Amino acid sequence: MAVVAGLTVLRAIFATTIELRVDEAYYWTWSREGVVSFLDHPPLIAWFVRLGTALFGDSNFGVRFPGLVAMLVMQVLLADIVWRVVRDWRYVIAAVLMTEAAPHYGLMMAKIAPDTALIPCELAMIWSLVRLAQSGDQRWWIPAGLFGGLALTAKYTAILLAPAILAFVLVPAWRWRQLASPYFWIATALALLVFSPVLYWNAAHEWASFRFQLDRPPQISGWTARFIADFVGQQLALVGVLLLPVAVVGASMLAFRGYRNRDPIAILLSTAVIFPLPFFLGHALSTRVGDSWPLFVWPIAFACAAINLKQWRQQVPQSVWALGAPGFMAVAIASGIATVVAALWYYVAGSANYLGRNDPIGKEATFAAVVAAADSKRKETGGGWFVTSDYRMYSMLRWHLRDTVPVVQLNERSRYIGFRNPALEGPAGLYVAPKDNPRPAVWSGTGAALQPAGQADLAWRGTVFDVYAFQRVTGWHPVFSPPPGDPLYAARPN
Repeated sequence: MAVVAGLTVLRAIFATTIELRVDEAYYWTWSREGVVSFLDHPPLIAWFVRLGTALFGDSNFGVRFPGLVAMLVMQVLLADIVWRVVRDWRYVIAAVLMTEAAPHYGLMMAKIAPDTALIPCELAMIWSLVRLAQSGDQRWWIPAGLFGGLALTAKYTAILLAPAILAFVLVPAWRWRQLASPYFWIATALALLVFSPVLYWNAAHEWASFRFQLDRPPQISGWTARFIADFVGQQLALVGVLLLPVAVVGASMLAFRGYRNRDPIAILLSTAVIFPLPFFLGHALSTRVGDSWPLFVWPIAFACAAINLKQWRQQVPQSVWALGAPGFMAVAIASGIATVVAALWYYVAGSANYLGRNDPIGKEATFAAVVAAADSKRKETGGGWFVTSDYRMYSMLRWHLRDTVPVVQLNERSRYIGFRNPALEGPAGLYVAPKDNPRPAVWSGTGAALQPAGQADLAWRGTVFDVYAFQRVTGWHPVFSPPPGDPLYAARPN
């Protein structure tokens, strides 16, 4: 409890003092719009941000507050799932501390992402199914369906949990009882009902979000081990060099035992790990896998590791491997927590940059200075609005100016379907873009006149990450709703 409380306080300090990253500011812009869904992701993360800012205002803490709560909810649900299976507090404590030991959660749950909304929903669904398996009460399908629908409304990758649910229903001997239960079908309908606004939005906009997520062509022809190495390396860094094998081995052993014994809970938990991870590895044969894609998998893997350790030691108490496993797990947890504490302390109290231009937080932590310089230059040149060609700068301008100055992105307009069109005041504005990539092609045919107006460094703790150039824009009016197929509409320009 002391470890969890102490790290929660450190995360809250991080959430308050470290500036929002670009994607977090992007989700904040979503929360300001009355839109049913969005191009990149379903809407639940926007609702979470809206709740946090309603409670604590448009502040760093207000935006990130849902992440801090999601971490605690995740730990409570994990604790109860493991307790209900093993009835031994030592393994409950191990599962909870594994979440603190993995930088993916001990550090990164202090920032907001769609996974922040997905993880508590998926765990609430799994917790409901554990209650169903232990009680035999079919009514537990109802909350499972509700939270399953909310999980899909958080992030599309929640669909990768469907095989675990199907295995939970079909593999054990109870399959006909489950399929004959009206509650199973009511839960399925309820999940679709909760997800239906996202389906409606997509149907009304030519399935834009589904196509955006599914249209990921291979980055190479054939296959390569490079992306697999990148993926495994990322996960080792974000889960832990020692903790990742603990989680993977634990889930694999639990799967073997669960399928052999047709144990519904073991099947549910382990399949929720052993199906998505090979899916991502297969994807990595030809395309880079995002570091956050498996974020929803590892909490379940931690539960698998704790449950498997208990059952393993009961079945083969004299095994040298089983006897040594608790010590290895303890070392993995202790070293992971030490790493997380060091990382949090480095960001909230440090003054040096040891990672240089590779620092993932530092490269986005000082946009406030760039925005302040841009706003000063806008006033100096008589501009009434901003224009960008990148959603990152668009988001940062809106966030740091709190929507006091109109901002528009002239391209990638499919990102802003249904957004309020800003009223551009005056004939002149200021274009803000990276100096080394001002993207002059996007202005082709617009009739705009651009004049250089200065620049500003994006720098953190003595390291310059980028340089942003400012250009005065005249003779231009935005096309807020270009048709699909127009170069200004595409969110992934060629």
